[in-house]
Amino acid sequence: MALKGLKKSNKNPPILSHEFVIQNHADIVSCVAMVFVLGLMFQATSPIASVFITVQHNATEVDLGENLLYTTGVRDIAAIFFYCLISIVMHAIIQEYVMDKINRKLHLSKTKHSKFNESGQLLIFTLVSTAWGINIILKDNILGDMGALWNGYPEGHAQMSFMLKFFFIIQLSYWLHCYPELYFQKVKRDEMPARLQYATLYLIFIAAAYTLNFTHVALVLIILRYIEDAVLHMARLVYFAERPSAAYTGFKAWNVLFVICRLASIIVTILTFYYGLATNEDQILNAETGNFNTPVIRFNCLIGGCLIQGFMMWNFINFHLRRLRERQAATIAARKKAAERKATKKPKKDDSKRSSEEESELPEADQNTRRRK
Repeated sequence: MALKGLKKSNKNPPILSHEFVIQNHADIVSCVAMVFVLGLMFQATSPIASVFITVQHNATEVDLGENLLYTTGVRDIAAIFFYCLISIVMHAIIQEYVMDKINRKLHLSKTKHSKFNESGQLLIFTLVSTAWGINIILKDNILGDMGALWNGYPEGHAQMSFMLKFFFIIQLSYWLHCYPELYFQKVKRDEMPARLQYATLYLIFIAAAYTLNFTHVALVLIILRYIEDAVLHMARLVYFAERPSAAYTGFKAWNVLFVICRLASIIVTILTFYYGLATNEDQILNAETGNFNTPVIRFNCLIGGCLIQGFMMWNFINFHLRRLRERQAATIAARKKAAERKATKKPKKDDSKRSSEEESELPEADQNTRRRK
């Protein structure tokens, strides 16, 4: 007979229930990904499975000693889906073997626990992406000079190296996997809008740059963003670990780096879309050759890039103004409390003075009797 108020320990939730999917989502997703991997082993399914796993749309003939170049295409959607599954699995592995172990030592609250996990995941991703992006810039000589961001468009930009194409596929896969992670990680409703906002912005701008063959300038802007983002999440982790002095230094460094990266991003965007691409002779839309360098597209890219940088700068300024107002309100409240405490102490002194004055007005005999009492 079940007792009222007694909670059962539901260690094994029902199959296909919400709790079962959340607890075992990494195993479920890894099994789905394994189906595509096993498909490569059979001749009948190998062509289909290779679309999901290998990089598609080769633009060069295979010759010994020749670097393969790739273009964009519809089959990239299959690769993005597969590596989105891999991103979910990697997210769960990092969460279980890195973040959860640190959380047990720190004993954080539920709110700090969620923010700590978010910053930890993003710190690892931004650091890996920054190192990977810098390696691509050095190998492909993208920043040999400033003109490399727009010279040779569209031929030199529509055809990408393997690492450059794979980099953008992983970027799209990672930001796409943030949507199901909101369900898998049981993110609170009040935290969802912020996470949805930055994941959607990343996904839109990276997908637009990848589709329109503006990968070189997008790679530079992504690295600039990830560098200051990594410093921010590192400072947040130190703050949650209760190291206030180190966190204060980290946030100060991020404040300076944020402004520098925003200005650098605006300069790169204006130079590329307003000056550089405008000097190219071929400015006719041609999807077959990958030429999207038209005045309309260029203007939209320029406005979009500057608006997103201005939007981030606006949020940055509002955040610091709000913090400044909160500090001023806290100091005013502290002063009021101190004044109230002084005001409550003064009447007691006045009462003692009044009693002494009343005693002095009485005759000596009455004063002596009152003192004895």
